[in-house]
Amino acid sequence: MQTAVGRFGKAGNHDMKEMTTAERMQRLYAHKEPDRAPIIDSPWDSTVERWQQQGLPDNVDYADFLGMDLTASIRADNSPRYPVRVLEETDEFRVITSQWGSTQKLWSHAGGVPEFIDFIIKDRDSWNEAKQRMTPTPDRIDWDNLKHNYRSWRKNGAWITASFWFGFDVTHSWMVGTERVLMAMITDPEWVSDMFNHMLEMDLALFQQVWDEGYEFDEIHWPDDMGYKLSQFFSVNMYRDLVKPVHKKAADWAHEKGVKVKLHSCGDIRPFVPDLVDLGIDMLNPLEVKAGVDPIALKREYGDRLAFHGGLNAVLYDDIDVMIAEMERVVPLMKENGGYIIGSDHSVPDSVSLSDFQRFMEAAKRLGSYE
Repeated sequence: MQTAVGRFGKAGNHDMKEMTTAERMQRLYAHKEPDRAPIIDSPWDSTVERWQQQGLPDNVDYADFLGMDLTASIRADNSPRYPVRVLEETDEFRVITSQWGSTQKLWSHAGGVPEFIDFIIKDRDSWNEAKQRMTPTPDRIDWDNLKHNYRSWRKNGAWITASFWFGFDVTHSWMVGTERVLMAMITDPEWVSDMFNHMLEMDLALFQQVWDEGYEFDEIHWPDDMGYKLSQFFSVNMYRDLVKPVHKKAADWAHEKGVKVKLHSCGDIRPFVPDLVDLGIDMLNPLEVKAGVDPIALKREYGDRLAFHGGLNAVLYDDIDVMIAEMERVVPLMKENGGYIIGSDHSVPDSVSLSDFQRFMEAAKRLGSYE
């Protein structure tokens, strides 16, 4: 995905000229102040549909239109490559089978996660069959996309991320099933560990191919939601036994290349944060306020070691005046000494109008400035 650089003309502190996104990101990861805090958020597809009805041109990227920062993502397919088929389709939804072997119900004009109906992988035997389908062949990488776009990403100062796909969250939700994985973490931890590790090994092998071809990236990122409201899916000890080792392996691989490490983990993950710092996570996202996370408290305790992205309660988008008031409270504290990207603690729901989000952007640019 490619988004576009914010057009923000004011110089920052020390008569700083307007920076590219890459320059901003390099400074904030070094816990130094850029010209302004980057602004990155993600609307639902249904939100973009609404914005197009309200003035967003159909052929223009929403981030370019709104003036967000320029980012680019490199992806690789580490799935078992099961056949993707449409089983049922109506005006409201589609039921499909995915490359991960899950049967999903996808809503056509509404946001949110899919409804997971069934899974091919349910035990060690079915996993071993899937594992045989997961080999890091070059055709799992979109080389044409890189050939056509990489040079312009660099020329325009984009921040380039390698999007990894492994760990607890994507295993339980996309491939095996939540209850099944949680039970197996107790009854058959070796199986769970094998799934986590093989998915990561696929990522490492594929993105090493990307790197070796000269398509270097600035950051690796992966989603691994480990919490929900005021609690976690598993204990700190279980995190250390089963999940932390693969997180560390990914972080070490990136750091050996001089690449930064960003973890997306929804829910209340506060008990895990000391371990995340210990293994080398450089940035944490999304800082889910509605689950119990206090971004300012995290900044005060870990701001010299962690950078942050998010921390603005997406529920407040329903009243843009309340959201801007929250931004005025949170952003000045989070941006101190760099280390902060402005964004919500989830995504932009389709209850948000285009004009209201433009007000959000105006406030973000004003409050995020370091002049």
